[in-house]
Amino acid sequence: MKRTRSRCAAVALTALALLGTACGTKGGDDGGGQGADGVATGPGVTDDTITLGALTDLTGPYATLGESIVNAQELWADQINADGGICGRDIRIEVEDHGYDVQKAVAAYAQLSPDVLAMPQVIGSPVVDALVDSIEADGVLTFPQAWSASLLGHDAVQVLGTTYDLDMMRAVDFLVREQGLGEGDRIGHVYFEGEYGANALEGSTHAARAAGLTVVEQKIKATDTDLTAQVTALRGEDVRAVLISAGPAQTASLVGVAAAAGFEVPVVTSAPGFAPQLLKTPAAPALTAQLHIVTAIPSVSSDLPAVRKLVADYTRTYPDALVDSGVLSGYNAAVLMGESLKAACDAGDLTREGLVTAHRSRDQVDVGLGSPQDFSDAAQPSSTASYLIRPDRDAVGGTTGVEDARTPPGAEEFSVSRGE
Repeated sequence: MKRTRSRCAAVALTALALLGTACGTKGGDDGGGQGADGVATGPGVTDDTITLGALTDLTGPYATLGESIVNAQELWADQINADGGICGRDIRIEVEDHGYDVQKAVAAYAQLSPDVLAMPQVIGSPVVDALVDSIEADGVLTFPQAWSASLLGHDAVQVLGTTYDLDMMRAVDFLVREQGLGEGDRIGHVYFEGEYGANALEGSTHAARAAGLTVVEQKIKATDTDLTAQVTALRGEDVRAVLISAGPAQTASLVGVAAAAGFEVPVVTSAPGFAPQLLKTPAAPALTAQLHIVTAIPSVSSDLPAVRKLVADYTRTYPDALVDSGVLSGYNAAVLMGESLKAACDAGDLTREGLVTAHRSRDQVDVGLGSPQDFSDAAQPSSTASYLIRPDRDAVGGTTGVEDARTPPGAEEFSVSRGE
């Protein structure tokens, strides 16, 4: 399957104006009609093709992740098309690279959105935050590769799995159950400024309060890559564990500096805070000894049959490519989008509105690639259960499972109260 690379630079100056027109396509002005098979159609749908869009990062800080997600989703599309497509139509994915630049992403959305039915991939919390109102106004069903609770409450935007706050509640639960922390202990939380870190901090402070723990905060910027000062400060506060809600570079720095200083406390991050490439750096021994990762999907080395089949198919199709969490995350999103497309087809409505309605009608979706998903309430994440994994240089994808999907104490009540 051919992918369409970014044309963002050429349209950057006109995209903001175009975005205003793109936001008015929901409802009747959507080029809608009816296919030869009697199915209602709209943007991105012809008698032969369903066109989906992807706003990804192929040249910025998450380029490796973006490449994995794009490859995995194109693998899914090729498999679907070889099996007859969906609703008798081939799947085509148009890919735009924003390089993790919000302005380029806005330009790319303006270029892409008029011609697609849905988007099974948009990478980056700041990108999705900038586009969410337009996505909702246009009714383009979108699966972000971002997990902030601020994205909840939009019918057309589906956070897959848990949000950052629930992940940090899971991390605190693990530290109490398995690492011996108890009432009166202190835990550090190093976090990016912005929605990602702020949402994660909400979860850690809520869970810590319930467990009688105290959170010692250390806010950092995305440009901070040497966390010596933060490690020194946390050690001075006598914390017994550290949570980090940042990127892979910050996780490597924190764990590496701590280990070098003899500060060998357990460290827990969420999925965006780890990349298997870190296991080829000097921080690798410390990461394997001290780090755990909370994630909405299982490890790529999982024994789940669907995961094992994916890994085999992916390595056969892309023999020189890295198999990382992006492969599983991207493929899972594509499969879940495909299931919603099938539901919309069964209802005879492949318009944007019809797809969102079909998606929100499904409350027990299990495709074998992780925990079951509930899409019926836009105000809630599709799952409250997340996995715990750890770095492992000898495992496929650089991680191995520690605990199966688990909902931490109070998570469901916390999630419901947050949405009220």
